[in-house]
Amino acid sequence: MRVVSLLPSATEIVCALGARASLVGVSHECDYPPDVRALPRLTRARVATDAPSAAIDRDVRALLAQGLSVYELDVEQLAVLAPDVVVTQDQCEVCAVPLAEVAAAARQVLGAGVTIVSLSPRYLGDVWTDIERVAAALERVPAGAELVAGYKERLARLAGAVAGLAHPVVACIEWLDPVMVAGNWVPELVAIAGGAYPFAEPGAASAATSWQAIADARPEVVALMPCGFGIAQTERELPDLVARPEWRALAAVETGRAWVVDGNAYLNRPGPRLVESAEILAAMIHPEARLGRLPRGAAAPVAATGARTRLDTPK
Repeated sequence: MRVVSLLPSATEIVCALGARASLVGVSHECDYPPDVRALPRLTRARVATDAPSAAIDRDVRALLAQGLSVYELDVEQLAVLAPDVVVTQDQCEVCAVPLAEVAAAARQVLGAGVTIVSLSPRYLGDVWTDIERVAAALERVPAGAELVAGYKERLARLAGAVAGLAHPVVACIEWLDPVMVAGNWVPELVAIAGGAYPFAEPGAASAATSWQAIADARPEVVALMPCGFGIAQTERELPDLVARPEWRALAAVETGRAWVVDGNAYLNRPGPRLVESAEILAAMIHPEARLGRLPRGAAAPVAATGARTRLDTPK
């Protein structure tokens, strides 16, 4: 079986199912497990994804206003790779090549026999269902069931460990300019990790807000986790952020409980590492509980000045 994955979370799912050898092509954003970077890339972005968040937002809005998608699909490469299964998504119009484009291209160059699996998670349970759907398409149903059961068990253990603790207010910031709070599965992850999340209901879309509205919620923990950004890219925007009076007034900032999280690898990527994402949140929300170690490079604390504090992130 030959498989093409057009989004990073799907690539992680395919590999977690033990089907890495079946992958013949990936998107330009697929980076985990690290060896998938050597595979042929079938997509590219029409915007500069290493630009500041305000510039990315402006360019994406301009493309959408023209009726263009943010990403392009290499149809010729797709024909050469000739996959039996293509995994894509229709959850977010700015996260990957639109499903309609993928389906049209696949039918054109691969014929009616190709299987297209489109993922559309909103809730945490949707992610587990998507894993099982990919497993079915890859004829690995037992592996999918085993994975999902293991993930649920880990999260249940974590929820049990924090059940008797205080639940401080947590703000998860999915975009910096304009500022957006995370929705979808993030409220569920915060709850499992022992936090309160007044910014969105589970399954709700991530939404634009204001720094004043965030300040009014009095968050005791803040996670800066822009979608698609690693820690270094987020840190480049910190000087403008920490100059804001609303930021400086946050209790989370005053107590040193503001963090930059690798939003590209964790929290925003609806795949196997959402379990680790919940564990990362728990380590930030309840450091006194010593619930586990942060993965290397997953998060870094931020000082009120915007400079990184002494790095307490475990090695």
